[in-house]
Amino acid sequence: MARVIAIDFGKKRTGLAVSDPLQIIATALDTVDSNELIGYLKRYMLQEPVEKVLIGYPLNMDNTPTHATPLVEKFILKFGNVFPHISVEKIDERMTSKMASHAISEMGLKKKDREKKELIDAVSAVMMLQEYLENNGSMVK
Repeated sequence: MARVIAIDFGKKRTGLAVSDPLQIIATALDTVDSNELIGYLKRYMLQEPVEKVLIGYPLNMDNTPTHATPLVEKFILKFGNVFPHISVEKIDERMTSKMASHAISEMGLKKKDREKKELIDAVSAVMMLQEYLENNGSMVK
């Protein structure tokens, strides 16, 4: 089986998580500069087969778009043009950053390490992907 990648896209940084080939376990892949994301994904996909990409879709609690929603929409279009053979699914990312911050604080890391935004982005992507894998995709829109 091919892998599934989860993307927690941000204006500056993007957190990435990837499944194992059996699509059971999510692990952090990297946090990359958002301007370099397409190039990073091209290089990664030359090494590993990927069948699906999940992208965190930002919405407010009342289901209205956030300030980040247009950025994610623009990235989805760009991704589709570069990787037309890979399916993209939007996944609700509400509360993932808060849950990631909480999970990181539970790890017992030093405060300086807990506050690293790169870590929060990667853990957010892991949480989205793991929930997707556990629900066999039922939480995807």
